[in-house]
Amino acid sequence: MPHPAYPSLVDRVVIMTGGGRGLGQVMALALVEAGAKVVITGARAGHELDETVAKGNALGTGAIAGMIADVADPVACAAVVRFAEERYGPVDVLVNNAARAPAEQNLAESPDARPKFWEMDYGGITRMLMTNVAGVWAMAQAVLPGMIARGSGKIVNISTSRPTMVNRISGIYGPCKAAVEASSRVWAQELADTGVTVNVFLPGGAADTALIPGPVGGRAKPFVPGKEAPGREGFVDGLLPPEIMAAPILWLASDRSDGVTGRRFVARDWDADLEPDDAANRAEASRIDWPHVI
Repeated sequence: MPHPAYPSLVDRVVIMTGGGRGLGQVMALALVEAGAKVVITGARAGHELDETVAKGNALGTGAIAGMIADVADPVACAAVVRFAEERYGPVDVLVNNAARAPAEQNLAESPDARPKFWEMDYGGITRMLMTNVAGVWAMAQAVLPGMIARGSGKIVNISTSRPTMVNRISGIYGPCKAAVEASSRVWAQELADTGVTVNVFLPGGAADTALIPGPVGGRAKPFVPGKEAPGREGFVDGLLPPEIMAAPILWLASDRSDGVTGRRFVARDWDADLEPDDAANRAEASRIDWPHVI
């Protein structure tokens, strides 16, 4: 059955990059359950995409399909959009979730043993930049011509907590996400009056996913989002459950977020006991008129 709060999600076409596991899988399955038609991508062949597609099909609502595609390749990004359009129709929503983890820079487990930025492997730095920054741009460039022509569309860029952006132990991962947020703010301005919106969405702390080294599953602390004082992103005792991403992505992908652009939403501050619009207002991070990093 369609989600009672989000009837507009029925048959809505969504691309979820990095949808085979972790946050992407949680969001993709939530959208399928609400009746959306979702294409998930993964950069590498493996069982994850197939397993997520199987889980989505088992829900008996919406539709889901997987495609191997590296968002660092603009040709692959264009192919993802063509695949989605041919299978389900024009793309309504793009969720830029795909990202390489800090561990892929060959960083040591101990912060003290990790290389300084001038000692890091240049290949690892390049791979991180191409996926986590350039890949976000490439996917947006692939979907935007159609969205602008139709006068509607939503782009949701998945980010990280502000403390992580300037945390030296994250290597270049944090600065990449800072670049994504800066890009989102620019895009929202350039897309004004086109009917296409751009927003940022993040868990609000480290989550129990493969992005964090160690066995995935069972590491998250008991946590009910929206019940702590808002505005403390990045300050979490333990890991957050990835499931906290499910409720907010429904609002962000639905008609209820129409006209909302250039804003930033934190999943840990989303109170599911509130009406969705009230929950969104609570989960919105404070806006800064004159942004600064240092």
